[in-house]
Amino acid sequence: MDWQNTYRERLSTAQEALAAVKSGDRVVVGHAAGAPTELLKALVAQKDRLRGVEMVHMLCLGDGGYLAEGMEQHFRFNGIFVGANNRKAVEENRGDYTPCFFHEFPSLFKKQLPVDVALVQVTRPNAEGFCSFGVSCDYTKPAAELAKIVIAEANDRMPFIGGDNLIHVSKLHHIVETSCPILELPLPKIGEVEKKLGEYCATLVEDGSTLQLGIGAIPDAVLMFLKDKKDLGVHSEMFSDGLIDLVEQGVVNGSQKSIHKGELVATFLMGSQRLYDFVNNNPQVKMHPVSHVNHPTVVMQNHKMVCINSCIEVDLMGQVASESIGLKQFSGVGGQVDFVRGASMAVDGKSIIAVPSTAAGGKVSRIVPFLAHGAAVSTSRNDVDYIVTEYGIASLKGKTLRQRAQSLIGIAHPDFRAGLAEEFERRFSSAPCAIGV
Repeated sequence: MDWQNTYRERLSTAQEALAAVKSGDRVVVGHAAGAPTELLKALVAQKDRLRGVEMVHMLCLGDGGYLAEGMEQHFRFNGIFVGANNRKAVEENRGDYTPCFFHEFPSLFKKQLPVDVALVQVTRPNAEGFCSFGVSCDYTKPAAELAKIVIAEANDRMPFIGGDNLIHVSKLHHIVETSCPILELPLPKIGEVEKKLGEYCATLVEDGSTLQLGIGAIPDAVLMFLKDKKDLGVHSEMFSDGLIDLVEQGVVNGSQKSIHKGELVATFLMGSQRLYDFVNNNPQVKMHPVSHVNHPTVVMQNHKMVCINSCIEVDLMGQVASESIGLKQFSGVGGQVDFVRGASMAVDGKSIIAVPSTAAGGKVSRIVPFLAHGAAVSTSRNDVDYIVTEYGIASLKGKTLRQRAQSLIGIAHPDFRAGLAEEFERRFSSAPCAIGV
């Protein structure tokens, strides 16, 4: 077949392929567990010939050698999300953060951030010459489609996942074959607080609902309490190991979904090898670019859409800060607002912000009179629907500021309710707070 000749002709070593990267280039790096780790290591090894290379990505698992102190003259990070390996670079102004809704990220490549080079990780080609982007379709596929040069790490251990998640070998300018384990995330520890949060959230999920869940202890705790539900579906930015048992038990089957019926739809995946084995060549799992999966007008087509996300703090008006601690950029807005707005427009949709009532070992309340100075509002008070802590559920949609404050104080940790009630009295002096403190 012709594609096989093309594939062989474009094979090269990482060092040879990365010679295509020039000083001043904008390089978009594949997302999360799909980050091309071998290509990134080889690029760092070539740092001495490079100046001012802009490295654009969201979360990127791995050590991120180009983010190390002293690398800034060679590489400068521009993140749409801030994670563990790049947070210090942004904090020290050796890197930058660009605010953007996740579903809009690919549109930046067409308008504000044209792509010189895309560094991606893909599977080996199938019989028709198509590679899968595997666990990271999201912005990775759109970046590859728009880049002047595509350098692909063809990993024979990347799971092959269908949907709108394929690229033909003829579109890859340089191909580097590898055989590396896909980066895994440790399973989260679910404590009593997370279990209570999961239990409350599960009461808001009706049979036949379509779910969006993130990653971590809270989403996995929610899944623990859904075993008695029927005919659930998934249309989610991502999912992880916690979903597998519900699929195997038949609880999640997608039979009642309004769109993508019967399919587990996501735009990226992170988890353990069990997850990667589960999704590999699984016809039920479909990946699509984030411009489709996360777009609110697509999300809203799912009847009984329920999205569950978390945050850093919530103020008494219902403003939700999910991405910064004061002026410190901690993460990013990700897909939270995409799904909150999509769920709010869906028939019988619900959006839930689930958060432990305290942080710092119980020393700090997450329900606060005012957001920390400089904190970004991720989900506005106009968008917020349900706030859930281990002390209960506050339904805020359609409530006055006074009613919101009372509801939020009622689900705050008891140690902090008196202080919150004092602030309530200052704001609403003619309407005493009815919350027991």
